[in-house]
Amino acid sequence: MADPTPLPDRVRLVVIFGGKSPEHDVSRSSAREVIAALDPTRYDIVPVGIDRDGHWMLASDTAEILAGPGAASLPPALAIGGPDVDALPVLQGHGTLDAAIPVVVMPILHGPNGEDGTMQGLLELADVPYVSSGVLGSALSMDKAKAKEVLTAAGIPQAAYVSAPAWEIDPDRLDQIATQLGYPIFVKPANMGSSVGVSRATDRAALDEAVALALVHDEWLVFEEAVIGRELEIGVLGTTHPRTSVPGEIVPGGEFYDYDDKYLNGTAEMVIPAELPPWVADEMSQLAVAAFRALRGEILGRADFFYEADGRGLLFNELNTLPGCTPVSMFPLLWGASGLAYPDLLDELVRLAIERHDRRRRRS
Repeated sequence: MADPTPLPDRVRLVVIFGGKSPEHDVSRSSAREVIAALDPTRYDIVPVGIDRDGHWMLASDTAEILAGPGAASLPPALAIGGPDVDALPVLQGHGTLDAAIPVVVMPILHGPNGEDGTMQGLLELADVPYVSSGVLGSALSMDKAKAKEVLTAAGIPQAAYVSAPAWEIDPDRLDQIATQLGYPIFVKPANMGSSVGVSRATDRAALDEAVALALVHDEWLVFEEAVIGRELEIGVLGTTHPRTSVPGEIVPGGEFYDYDDKYLNGTAEMVIPAELPPWVADEMSQLAVAAFRALRGEILGRADFFYEADGRGLLFNELNTLPGCTPVSMFPLLWGASGLAYPDLLDELVRLAIERHDRRRRRS
């Protein structure tokens, strides 16, 4: 294996956050914490905000997007100024900035138009290193329906599921799904994260309501059997040789780990490391890497599992290719418990982005 690519002495890090997704607020929170944790002696930080209408803007115009709890902790590097921007020149470091400093882009964007391959395609066109899976890996992992099909083909154990587009969902089809999966049934938009639009249906009336809610967010839906088991998560880092963190466990405060539990009421409990037999932790690590590779994951990901201790064992749930990155988010906490402190984790993400970009350039 070749020696790892070193991190340059100085990097211009373009942090993109916000966006049109319902997960705009989650992105904003992650960006605040990432920017505050970056070493100013190593990074020239260029924040680029995308408002809820999809308008791009540089630092001096991002105050409204970043406003909220924690905004006062932002470093002075935010005040670099700038009007509305043309995306590609800024991403490539053109203009009045020092072109000698290498540029890396960190897209802290959750959900559609950021985590689904669209932003990654723009960054490929800009020919800049970026902290994320590539176009295919991002798109596959974001689309729960396609991801499950790929993982099934790869032999990764999962809960029973059905996927269907809006134009195939009628009363007869819902009756078939209910018979196949049994209640309770989880209904999810195929392309959404942070549990946005997810419902747990315990009868037919609730199933109709869950479908209506999910269709607000996507025209493709995923129906999943309810699994009675523990909710486990593990971090993945790397490109050609991915490695995993210690496993963690989520103990939901409600019936399931929904958006409110994740971001609003704080009732969920995180147990790190999860109390598991060593062989289960080893199997979880192996399955996470196998799923990461099957879905073309790169650089970072958080693999989520269910665990039926007295049943089917580990069942893969999903791969999050741009997990929450606040210091109290599960992904950084998992790596912190694995010996990689939060600022060092950010350094490693930037280094991996440069390493992948350099490797691909050698092939062009």
